[in-house]
Amino acid sequence: MSLDVKKLKVNELKEELQRRGLETKGLKADLVERLRAALEAEAEADSKPEIEPEAEPEPEPEPEPEEKTDNKQGTSSFFWPNMQYELYPSSGSQTWPSAEVKMEDEPEAIADRQQDNHGTEQQHREDGAGHAEQVKVESDRGGHYGRKRPYEENRGYGYYEHREDKRSRTPQPPAEDEEENIDDSLVTIDTYNCDLHFKVSRDRYSGYPLTIEGFAFLWAGARATHGVTQGRVCYEMKINEEIPVKHLPTNEPDPHVVRIGWSLNHCSTQLGEEPFSFGYGGTGKKSSDCKFADFGEKFGENDVIGCYIDFDSGDEVEMAYSKNGVWLGVAFRTTKEALAGHALFPHVLVKNCAVEFNFGQKREPYFPQPEGYTFIHDLGMEEKIRGTKAPASKSECEILMMVGLPACGKTTWAIKHAESNPEKKYNILGTNAIMDKMKVMGLRRQRNYAGRWDVLIQQATQCLNRLIEIAARKRRNYILDQTNVYGSARRRKMRPFEGFQRKAIVICPTDEDLKERTLKQTNEQGKDVPDHAVLEMKANFTLPEVCDFLEAVTFAEVQREDAEKLVKQYNEEGRKGGFRGRGGGNYQRYDNRDGSRGGYQNRSGDGGSGYRGGYNRGSYNQNRWGNSYRDGGSDPRGGYNRNQQSGGSYNRPAPYNKGGYNQVFRLIIVYKKQMQRK
Repeated sequence: MSLDVKKLKVNELKEELQRRGLETKGLKADLVERLRAALEAEAEADSKPEIEPEAEPEPEPEPEPEEKTDNKQGTSSFFWPNMQYELYPSSGSQTWPSAEVKMEDEPEAIADRQQDNHGTEQQHREDGAGHAEQVKVESDRGGHYGRKRPYEENRGYGYYEHREDKRSRTPQPPAEDEEENIDDSLVTIDTYNCDLHFKVSRDRYSGYPLTIEGFAFLWAGARATHGVTQGRVCYEMKINEEIPVKHLPTNEPDPHVVRIGWSLNHCSTQLGEEPFSFGYGGTGKKSSDCKFADFGEKFGENDVIGCYIDFDSGDEVEMAYSKNGVWLGVAFRTTKEALAGHALFPHVLVKNCAVEFNFGQKREPYFPQPEGYTFIHDLGMEEKIRGTKAPASKSECEILMMVGLPACGKTTWAIKHAESNPEKKYNILGTNAIMDKMKVMGLRRQRNYAGRWDVLIQQATQCLNRLIEIAARKRRNYILDQTNVYGSARRRKMRPFEGFQRKAIVICPTDEDLKERTLKQTNEQGKDVPDHAVLEMKANFTLPEVCDFLEAVTFAEVQREDAEKLVKQYNEEGRKGGFRGRGGGNYQRYDNRDGSRGGYQNRSGDGGSGYRGGYNRGSYNQNRWGNSYRDGGSDPRGGYNRNQQSGGSYNRPAPYNKGGYNQVFRLIIVYKKQMQRK
């Protein structure tokens, strides 16, 4: 870089950006990141004058004809044509759009989006200058029209996962997040012991959850790096902001709430929902082991909650709270015998709130602590217990990919395996796990959910796709809990995890057991995947093999020889049902469809120009609580605004115009339909 971007003034930054045809609006931090990204891109272009041709993707399925609306933003964000977005809307409440949001990227869009996806996650504002300016972003993409898919009760999360598996294209491996070295004696928020969608600040003392789209429904939890087993110890937590979430339905219960307390190192991040996990929430409730009771007062934005634990009360351990310096009393008691010497760690669980901790690192506390209590930060190293540390490198991490038909027992196996190996702290990546983080008062949302169930499920699937992208950049252990019966889907999902120990776990029960489990799941949860989708999966089911993206394949129930016979039987059932598969899991429809979105379909969505490339990447500008975070994998390229259609190298040129083919193809379809009516 020839320019020292940080030393440039705002006017100079705007001038440099304008010369490159880039957006000039925003805070100085935005302008700096945007210009830095542009300069890096220019330098990269100079060093690589020739671009290698992209490998031809393997054949993918034709999309279903009734889904006419393309969402070029992929799984990371919604985009609605001819609409404006504000970072902080001044009034009104955003309602759910009536048109369905596509959950899968089209083949042309997926590779582009995933290569640049990290760039959409801007770095958290370092200057701490409060709220970002309100910025409106207009799309200059012309309107396009679609037909809303009719709502069907039997479309659960398994159905949308199935659609995703059929369509997406292999992404490029992402760059690993760089973790700053922090003094191990300091008590901070543990970036390894928190949810993937909880974003920790640079100093490790504050954090906030992702709130874009479906993430606003999710709880996000985090624990501190150290716990305690003795003495009288305390810490403070302040709610800095209730993050605006105008896109939530107006009837969403408690859109802003925080639960604070203590838990064991091996507990989940869902504070207060299992044994030895103790939380006091902003609704005026305390909870442990999912048992809720009234306690204290309600609290919210700008309130400071003090958390106290007392190991010096005889055989019992007491946990008490204060609000803004006012003592609320003891909320929980447990016995030292029950704890068996295990440490209790500071723990927070938030929903759409930004929080800040005082473990004792501040010169002055928010409020004076009660006599006899010591901030956890001030304890000696021998008095505090370090939590599980992250693996030193990706080669020490593993990802287990579940493979099996719906209801075969994948989630059950994943949960049991994670519980039996607590030292590995597996993160289960699956829509089921996402739904567990959408609980209300400890209860899962069911199909009697007040809003549109299908929309909520699609939101959960989008959240999962985003979390998988984040996961590939973090050194952790994962279990990917999806069907993964398509060979091409397995390759696509494993490629971002290069460097990990990648293994497949095949759950293939006997046909009788599968039918029994499917019936049980349907009775308990309703039909998750419609029959036609299951038949498609059966037709395309292939067993994984050890290869360049899988180091090992384990059969958890019937072994390979018997599993091959079952899969061959399933393939035949799928073919008889009107579908046929191709080797390696490539998908091809067998049923008679008019193919109104065939290979020459215009997918640009830009007013009918007929170009597949060069589409508008920009969703609404991400605010500091949406995509602007540090440890979630922010990429230094991410500063420039992808809303701009100018700027040369920043917008991929269209390879060629397919509009002519498209028009002819449409005329043929119309003619066929008219002949059929006659």
